[in-house]
Amino acid sequence: MPLKQTTRLDYGRRIARAMALIAADPARPRTLEELAEAAAFSPFHFHRLYRELTGETPAETASRERLSRAAAILVREEVPVEAVARRCGYGSAAAFTRAFRAAYGVPPAAYRAAGGIGAPLPPPRPSQEETTMHHVTIREEPALRLAALPHRGEYTGIGGVFDRLSAWAAPRGLIGPDTRFIGLYYDAPKTVPERDLRSDACVTVPPDVEPSDGVRIIELPATRVAVVTFKGPYAELEGAYTWLYRDWLPESGEEPADAPCREDYLNDCRTLPPAEWLTEVMMPLRERVPA
Repeated sequence: MPLKQTTRLDYGRRIARAMALIAADPARPRTLEELAEAAAFSPFHFHRLYRELTGETPAETASRERLSRAAAILVREEVPVEAVARRCGYGSAAAFTRAFRAAYGVPPAAYRAAGGIGAPLPPPRPSQEETTMHHVTIREEPALRLAALPHRGEYTGIGGVFDRLSAWAAPRGLIGPDTRFIGLYYDAPKTVPERDLRSDACVTVPPDVEPSDGVRIIELPATRVAVVTFKGPYAELEGAYTWLYRDWLPESGEEPADAPCREDYLNDCRTLPPAEWLTEVMMPLRERVPA
């Protein structure tokens, strides 16, 4: 392997260690020295290397992770805003409110009161089947070859795993305009303890890519899927699943296949505000049996 390529791969592995340190506890502020030591870089050069390889600063990575977790708490738990601020590493409710408003466009209390800022899903149990079906597309997903890193625990924590996967893929030249970032989710959050939830952060890769550094290869067969597109923060995606399973599926005449649900992240959460994030939520379906 050429020396330059070897160096890029080594840098990616080392930056991924710093990302893992941030993701392990986003609420805990990490010093430049701690992060540089994790990546085995000089503190004088770590910050620039991190930004060049990830497209954001360590502080921006940590802030994105903290606010994403805060949004999940706000829509799922009835705890005071002050408690959310403390749990997510903010020194005061005022500082948390400023940061949250800057990213999400509304203060935390308003975000909670509105149930989030994502594009609204159809009302529960609409009276017209046509209304239900209009929001779902059924299509055949092609076979996919994925490079995957596992995540265990709360699904909202998978963002840090995607960061590490990007640090692995970018130096290998695997991220381009046609690359897809896909999450595979194996368990239902309300029936499996949070610490036991299983998921994989995945990126599509060509046939010649081999597993390494804890990244494994998953071969997904061509799959018939029901797709609903959600616009808004990832913390609000559970509402799309609730609607699919409670309202759409019983009226559709379809049956889910023995395969995990998928999320296809259509745009870059690092460069767009949460209100603009687009996600396709996919439910694998059994093949139709000809009449």
